[in-house]
Amino acid sequence: MITLDRRAPRAAPATATLTLPYEARRRSRQKVALDSGEEAGVMLGWGETLADGDVLSSAEGRLVRVVAAPEPVLVIRCDHARELARVAYHLGNRHVAVEVGEGVLKIAPDHVLQAMVQGLGAEVAVATLPFEPEAGAYGAHGHPHDPSVAGRIAGTRQAG
Repeated sequence: MITLDRRAPRAAPATATLTLPYEARRRSRQKVALDSGEEAGVMLGWGETLADGDVLSSAEGRLVRVVAAPEPVLVIRCDHARELARVAYHLGNRHVAVEVGEGVLKIAPDHVLQAMVQGLGAEVAVATLPFEPEAGAYGAHGHPHDPSVAGRIAGTRQAG
């Protein structure tokens, strides 16, 4: 069994893939099956979340690319940006994992939340798509030595 216990640069040439839904990508330690069927163990630091496109590595140098699996989601759209921002506010106020796209929000299926956003005037469709919610204000997908993450984090600091 291969042990994937470190991250590699996202541009690294992976030779295998690991397709996981969002909830499994939130677990930093688990037994998985690569897309080839080979068994593997993910052994990352506590609380690390995997994002679509991340590359994991073993001590032996095996590289495995993470793929976000298509899964059931609610796709939320509004006629106006202000309405969509209002829906996003109410979802965030409930600490719901939300993927923010261009003119669209995606959340995990939940009939109560679906009724709430429809009550706010949103259109909701059920779909099967990859789900990549925001990491939150204090987190970021990837890892600190990934320049795209470091730039996003550094860009949010303000002189005090």
